[in-house]
Amino acid sequence: MGSLISTLPGRYYADAEIFEIEQRAVFEAMWFCVVRGSDLPKVGAFRTVQVGRESILVTRAKDGVRAFYNVCRHRGATLCAAESGEVRRAFSCAYHAWSYDLDGKLIAAPNMSDMPDLDRVAYGLVKVHVREWLGYVWVCLAEEPPSFEETVLGAVTERLGALDLIDNYEPTTLDLGRRITYDVKANWKLIVENFMECYHCGTIHPELVEVLPEFADGYAAQYYVGHGALFGENIQGFTVDGSPGVDRIPSLADEQDRRYYAITIKPQVFINLVPDHVIIHRMFPLAVDRTIVECDWLFLPEVVASGKDLDKSVELFHRVNEQDFEACERCQPRMSSRVYADGGVLVPSEHHIGIFHDWVKDQIARAPAAR
Repeated sequence: MGSLISTLPGRYYADAEIFEIEQRAVFEAMWFCVVRGSDLPKVGAFRTVQVGRESILVTRAKDGVRAFYNVCRHRGATLCAAESGEVRRAFSCAYHAWSYDLDGKLIAAPNMSDMPDLDRVAYGLVKVHVREWLGYVWVCLAEEPPSFEETVLGAVTERLGALDLIDNYEPTTLDLGRRITYDVKANWKLIVENFMECYHCGTIHPELVEVLPEFADGYAAQYYVGHGALFGENIQGFTVDGSPGVDRIPSLADEQDRRYYAITIKPQVFINLVPDHVIIHRMFPLAVDRTIVECDWLFLPEVVASGKDLDKSVELFHRVNEQDFEACERCQPRMSSRVYADGGVLVPSEHHIGIFHDWVKDQIARAPAAR
């Protein structure tokens, strides 16, 4: 365990061609978390999101959430240019007014009666696979998606030791208390690797180490299956100054109290569990050196409705995010340095990142042909 092992070569973080392969082999092939269900509060509400190379339209129909490629079937125009909005009953293309209902069926087009061979279903919007879990909408662009149970739920089981332990936090019943979006000038893998390890915690996270003293030793919570980092002896809550937080989630097991758990769900979700709230990061990799991170702080509904001050709870991980993303942005320019062409090294407390690197190389090796 005392040996050093190699990282990925620098080109994996700086080469646009490798990023294009990752778009096909990772983001467009795996389950990808796109929006929170509450972002679509009523029938006709929609959001557009970037998944790999594709713009995806996510909307709420009468009997559930639907997701489609954001492409008009007539001449390929972008159907919805807005990031979010609401329609009454149909999406209409601004180019030639082809219109589609909330289930994606073509329902109207100019001179449609003159086109009897225009199959309204065949020329409807192209659907993508959808799952709802944890209060979020997940999509998969693959024709045959991987098992959601194995890849997404399995990541939680692998980290916590049992899937039902996350249910104790009642994540689907929590309400959004705060959302902050970060535009990070760094490769998505640098962000994943940073989240997975705590070798850096004593250096750049003074507030976090004060709350979770064991992080000063350099071993992250994710290093051990089932382990949750214990709050410091005089720490009362997961807040920026260790003061009491808000109402504890009542269904937690006693052994989950006063502990922090972190979960990585490849390729782009981080889950953080503390006694009174849940923090979820969703990454949207847009370029080899740019990643949008949307971070949600979720609390008990009665806490959000009461108007209680959430600032100290939010501020702790907001600072952690800013510190982490600055570190990733510090690394990104040097990934193309000649002295990092062969990569660097992982110390023993980072060896689990090596497993992530092996996974990345395997996904790239099995990448489908470009389309």
